[in-house]
Amino acid sequence: MKTNKSLLAERNQHIPQGLFNTHPIFAEKARGAIIIDVEGKEYIDFAGGIGVVNIGHCDDEVIKAIEDQVQKYIHTCFHVVMYEPYVELAKRLNQITPGTFPKKTMFVNSGAEGIENAMKVARHATGRPAVIAFEDAFHGRTLLTLSLTSKMKPYKFGFGPYAPEIYRMPYAYCYRCAFGLEYPSCEIRCAYFLKEFFQTYISAEQVAALIVEPVLGEGGFVVPPKEYFKVLQKICQDNGIVFIADEVQTGFGRTARMFAMEHYKVAPDILVMAKSIAGGLPLSAVTGRAGLMDHPQVGGLGGTYAGNPVACRAALAVLDQFEKKDLLSRAEKIGKRVLERFKEFQEHYHIVGDVRGLGAMVGMELVVDRKTKEPATAQTKQLLYLCREKGLLMISAGTNSNIIRTLMPLIITDEQLDRALQIIGETLSEIGD
Repeated sequence: MKTNKSLLAERNQHIPQGLFNTHPIFAEKARGAIIIDVEGKEYIDFAGGIGVVNIGHCDDEVIKAIEDQVQKYIHTCFHVVMYEPYVELAKRLNQITPGTFPKKTMFVNSGAEGIENAMKVARHATGRPAVIAFEDAFHGRTLLTLSLTSKMKPYKFGFGPYAPEIYRMPYAYCYRCAFGLEYPSCEIRCAYFLKEFFQTYISAEQVAALIVEPVLGEGGFVVPPKEYFKVLQKICQDNGIVFIADEVQTGFGRTARMFAMEHYKVAPDILVMAKSIAGGLPLSAVTGRAGLMDHPQVGGLGGTYAGNPVACRAALAVLDQFEKKDLLSRAEKIGKRVLERFKEFQEHYHIVGDVRGLGAMVGMELVVDRKTKEPATAQTKQLLYLCREKGLLMISAGTNSNIIRTLMPLIITDEQLDRALQIIGETLSEIGD
């Protein structure tokens, strides 16, 4: 029987080092919120494949849909011979995404591809070149999406030159306000700064789109004030700029709404989703105003594997399971419990500088000193290691990798959740007071 150590040796021999691995273990099985490695050790999964299995590992109904579809056909290419699952899934996403206006949806394979196509649509529709993104944002690893991504190491270092006409402004990171202000007395200065941005960085007439995550994912699970996106959207509307929501990580129930923008009562012009859309299969969707989505010429959008029928069937099953299992309510309960415990940790351990969240998307920021807010990067890495040894898998986030993020499957049991939180509490007591 191969061990984690022997497989790791093979991995290092045959696979490039550039592919980062958080944990030195290899999965043998995964079901629900549990991963079992090749040596038989069980782990509670707080990473969820980086937010991909909100519905849980190997959901029975998703497996049935996949099995049924592969017996019919696996691939025809939608551009050659069309198929109903693509059309049905587009129809359902048009219905459930924010906004009562007519919408249309297209599918590709990954979050990065979704963002790329959203940009193509926005540029084609406006005839403008520039895009505004945000500090601490993560939008992908392709040339354009890497250019939109903020964090330099390890994502961008050595891969330049980057795509042109990308401009970046501060995000609503209240714990580390770029303007040195405090909410709510700040009066959302970070949002209104967009007007000044047009005067000093790029004129509004040149901007095709503004792209933003409703909650920063890789950037640290940062939750903006409730007024933030309405201000940004209004400024975009006044200047003919396409407002794009990157819901790749926030989407499909993570924040206790199907899409996080629902919390802010904002309907973006284009919404991009991926990760948990298909229960673990590669699929992403770009849903937007019908007039926008119809702007590119015939043949201007697409891809050979885009909207694979097996992935579309899996996504339809995911939508059904969200309704049957009431996973949005479950996400709200999970988030309330995690936020409560994380705040208790904040009271007891000075290393916990900030706790924030939206639904089950909760982040805990670790700092060396609460006054200076120096990131506790090394201690966060140690926390991940010690928690893994005790049977809990987690991943970090943030530009300084000092934030613990919760991406557990939403079908996690109360017993598993409580055990995981207990492990985190025990480990915090070991690494800092």
